[in-house]
Amino acid sequence: MEWLDEYEKLVIRMDTPKVVIDNAVCPTATLVQVDSARKRGVLLDAVQVLADLDLSVKKAYISSDGRWFMDVFHVTDRLGRKLTDDSVISYIQQSLGTWTEPSQLAALEGLTVLELTGADRTGLISEVFAVLADMGCSVLDARAWSHRGRLACLVYLRDEDADAVRVARIETRLAPLLRGDSDASGGVVAMPACSVPHADRRLHQLMYGDRDQDRALPTPSVSVESWAERGYSVVTVQCPDRPKLLYDVVCTLTDMDYLVFHGTIDTNCGEARQEFYIRHADGSPICSEAEMQRVSQCLQDAIERRSFEGVRMELRTPDRPGLLSDVTRTFRENGLLVAQAEVSTKGDMASNVFYVTGTTAGQEVHQSAIESVRERVGIDSLVVEEHRPQLYQKTQPDDQDDRNGGGIGLVHLGNFVKRNLYHLGLIKSW
Repeated sequence: MEWLDEYEKLVIRMDTPKVVIDNAVCPTATLVQVDSARKRGVLLDAVQVLADLDLSVKKAYISSDGRWFMDVFHVTDRLGRKLTDDSVISYIQQSLGTWTEPSQLAALEGLTVLELTGADRTGLISEVFAVLADMGCSVLDARAWSHRGRLACLVYLRDEDADAVRVARIETRLAPLLRGDSDASGGVVAMPACSVPHADRRLHQLMYGDRDQDRALPTPSVSVESWAERGYSVVTVQCPDRPKLLYDVVCTLTDMDYLVFHGTIDTNCGEARQEFYIRHADGSPICSEAEMQRVSQCLQDAIERRSFEGVRMELRTPDRPGLLSDVTRTFRENGLLVAQAEVSTKGDMASNVFYVTGTTAGQEVHQSAIESVRERVGIDSLVVEEHRPQLYQKTQPDDQDDRNGGGIGLVHLGNFVKRNLYHLGLIKSW
């Protein structure tokens, strides 16, 4: 019937997000606005698309009004410029407009991913890639993070290199390496790559269970407060800004089964301040001090995993069997610890990025070690960049109350969120 066709068209229009990208509103950033029906995970989907493009979110406003959801992001590219590339703008509109990334799942077809977890130590990554090279496995892509003595790694292989017999042999050889001499858990799990559509999110999940209570170094400032009157818990994050910071925070809250109803994000002079008004999936706020501490610790861990200090080495060279094994062995022989790694191949070229420190995480890398690595792998193929983000500031006695409570979240509630809460009748004035 004709009226059914019209009704179906209306439902499709209501369920399809509306995406507006505007370069005229803000003089320093491109505005990306997303309006859609509210559903679980919609905020993470939006932030993930921007993070995958290495865009910086300078400001953002998040509001969920009943069954409707609106995000406004002020973004720039990695150099702080507005978005002018039509292909990037088109990709954002297509991805956010359908909540799908056009080519990602297709690119994972025919691949198997190995999930590796274990106790980290100098040379472990090298040993892992050496085993895979010895077994004739071609690594097409890999991601590795280490944090507080634990390692999580995703290695993507072609299906023909990961049949059941070979995977069993890989598990047999890698499991002892990943466990090391400690009693900590470690192991290998193989699965179709399409079941892990986003590597960074999976790495967060793999490391989620390895939270460490020992915090000798300064940590990001994360406070969790109760706003019982309105049925919200207020999460406030303050730390130096960096790429993908918003993604790491939203990803962690989502995987901990919290929903973000309102939020504001602001950056100023390299410092980021993020505020989120959250509830459990069942609509209830956080009720216990222990749960507040757990949320705070998990967010601190998620932020720290990518807050790297050391040297970034980018290798671009023709791909060949055993390349990763040779390069990472060179790092090990020169006393360098691989804190993070991003490995990819495009055609016949390998593009590998390694973040390295001394033999202890955070230890200074000596210039002699860098030069030795460059001579071994090729001076023209290796780009070295010192990577030293601002360290987190230890809490001073005078500002203890501001960092750990005292209404910090409610006092700094952004005007955009205030306006929405006012129209909803949740506050009297703004």
